[in-house]
Amino acid sequence: MKKSDRITIIVIAVVILGFAFIPGAWDWFIRNTNKHGLLMSFFKFAILGTFGEMLSLRIKEGVYYKEGFGLLPKMLVWGVLGVVIASAMTIFKTGTVVLLDRGFHFDGKAAKWFYGNPLTGAPLTWGKFFVALCVSVLMNTLFAPVFMTFHKITDIHIAETGGSLKGFFGSPLEIQKTLAEKINWNIQYGFVFKKTIPLFWYPAHTITFLLPGTYQVLFAALLGVALGVILSIKK
Repeated sequence: MKKSDRITIIVIAVVILGFAFIPGAWDWFIRNTNKHGLLMSFFKFAILGTFGEMLSLRIKEGVYYKEGFGLLPKMLVWGVLGVVIASAMTIFKTGTVVLLDRGFHFDGKAAKWFYGNPLTGAPLTWGKFFVALCVSVLMNTLFAPVFMTFHKITDIHIAETGGSLKGFFGSPLEIQKTLAEKINWNIQYGFVFKKTIPLFWYPAHTITFLLPGTYQVLFAALLGVALGVILSIKK
């Protein structure tokens, strides 16, 4: 085990123990998540999403960081995407329930299964599981490919501009050229879309939407770390 691995493990342990044993730490986290949801989403994804990429780099090349990695641009992109993801989760949760109840004539059953009592929430039932699965399938089918492709575009842009914030903002995103010439669609479609979406994201986000709302965005950010490991193993 390298020194960097030991440091990483210690930092993770300190953070976990801090939330577990520092009085009020976890309450502060929950309170601010409920009060400032989008802002907290920014920081959750900025930290965890970037850590997932650092872990991916460690698996592939043996280091957590290298010149040109683009730590700050990646944190910025992940933070912005975190706000977008949190917004999409809210939109698809609300929209899917309405679609089931009105479009497919569940006549209020979907809302009852998914939301339950305003005070106690919904118990874990097959009905709630069904709605959570529908939310996950719709979100990952309609939203995820666009999100993943944009994220790939920004990754390429960060790599080509040296990994600095100055380079990131100093050059325009060549979206059309990147889509046509720089993305490996055999991997992007053949693996990322075709395999990770149905085999990983459908079930993973079904679990996400079964959790209490306070923890959903945090769990979604942790899934980004897991996917980073999966993609590294694939490569």
